[in-house]
Amino acid sequence: MSTASDISVVISTRNRAEQLERCVESLRQGRSTPAEIVVVDQSTDDVTAKLTIALTTADCPLVYVRHAGRGLGASQNVGVSRASRPIVAILDDDCVADVEWLNTIARTFGSDSTLDVVTGRVLPLDPVGDRVMPVSSRTSATRQDFVGKAAPWHVGSGNNFALRRETFLAIGGCDERLGPGSPAQGGVDMDLFYRLLRSGAKIRYEPDSIVRHERQTKGERLGRRPMYGRGTGAAISLWLKEGDLYAVRLLGEWTLLRGAMAARGAARGDWQRVREEISMLGGTALGLMQGLAMRKPR
Repeated sequence: MSTASDISVVISTRNRAEQLERCVESLRQGRSTPAEIVVVDQSTDDVTAKLTIALTTADCPLVYVRHAGRGLGASQNVGVSRASRPIVAILDDDCVADVEWLNTIARTFGSDSTLDVVTGRVLPLDPVGDRVMPVSSRTSATRQDFVGKAAPWHVGSGNNFALRRETFLAIGGCDERLGPGSPAQGGVDMDLFYRLLRSGAKIRYEPDSIVRHERQTKGERLGRRPMYGRGTGAAISLWLKEGDLYAVRLLGEWTLLRGAMAARGAARGDWQRVREEISMLGGTALGLMQGLAMRKPR
């Protein structure tokens, strides 16, 4: 039997009603259900709006927010602002929450009052047809706390994290120049985690907090690599423009990481991986230049 939690869940969506329905259903099947699900919809039609009305129930209310803008960062800013609970969990619409997901988040925050953010594992859903490639997986089973400046790509993933609402608002939320749907196309989660750490937040990677992510085709996975690199490069440039020289070290670590992954792929004869890493490095170079040219948001 499910018990109600005191956690808001925010889901951003755009033209993916079928995936959204699966995501919401996974939350309802959890050992603990959200106090509310805030759906921020940037779709070009009204299919998602109609679906949200159909999915709303008394025991798990859905708060529907129609957002005319574009971009994941803007959508998450709207969602967290509209959330009514002190802890807000973020989940992508093409993910499925584990039955213990919210229980784990609540327990982790309850065990340490100094925590500001909880991240977790991202495992692939079962393959369907030619959609066999895992995307944005995070598989480490080692629990770890992060404080102070650290490489944000080690901290967690943007499709599975929860944080104190007041902490998110205190740093100004997501940078809307970054992330899917923005000019930079990616990097919004890495930038958010890094700015949280820079502000003094304590982040725990909790491997028991698990979501499962939809797979992609080989072509789709390869097509997303430059976006990840571009977003990371843009974020690093923005940190540098703020006078944060630690970003130079992060750029070096990121470049070495991608190069090592490419070399490992070549050693195994995995030329798909080599292509992915090279395209990600190319995207990083483009993002660095793009970030330097970005103006501060109003």
